[in-house]
Amino acid sequence: MIKLLITGVWISAVALASVYFSVQMANKPEDEEPVPALFGGLESIRGDVTSIPVISGGRVTGYFLTRLSYTIDPSKAALMTIPVKDLVTDALYTSLVGDNLIDFPNMNRFDLEGFKAYIRDSINERLGDKVFHDVLVEQIDYLSKEDIRSNMSGAGNLAIKQGDPVGSEGKPAPQPAEAGAAPSQ
Repeated sequence: MIKLLITGVWISAVALASVYFSVQMANKPEDEEPVPALFGGLESIRGDVTSIPVISGGRVTGYFLTRLSYTIDPSKAALMTIPVKDLVTDALYTSLVGDNLIDFPNMNRFDLEGFKAYIRDSINERLGDKVFHDVLVEQIDYLSKEDIRSNMSGAGNLAIKQGDPVGSEGKPAPQPAEAGAAPSQ
């Protein structure tokens, strides 16, 4: 009989303890996991196409063209007094012209991740807070002066010069043959 009484007390104690702990666990505030940075809370800003002259040996050797987008904390961006695009343009000029981050004439390998991190970190350092979270590359090009000249000379053959007579289809009108010149066939 004593065994039966001890077994009943034991079962009652275990049942009460399990109910107590289950109630405590149900009322415990849940630990909220932070939302990952790329899934919420950040705003994406699309930048303008920026053309930066590449200076080597004291002369312009070409142009670095880029369009970047940025993920930025909107609450901190609202407090900024300088436009975001101006800050990024300044960071690009500082890194490419002032700091010579990329040596274009002797460029063997371009470290894109390093470039993006440098732009992000230099702006955040200047602001004194982590406002920019990521730099996204939409376009990145380098055009040497020779590339620009060859593109211009190829397009120049099709251009109509100012003062040339224009025919009905928008094409240059045929020029009258000069005196003494044989007509072309």
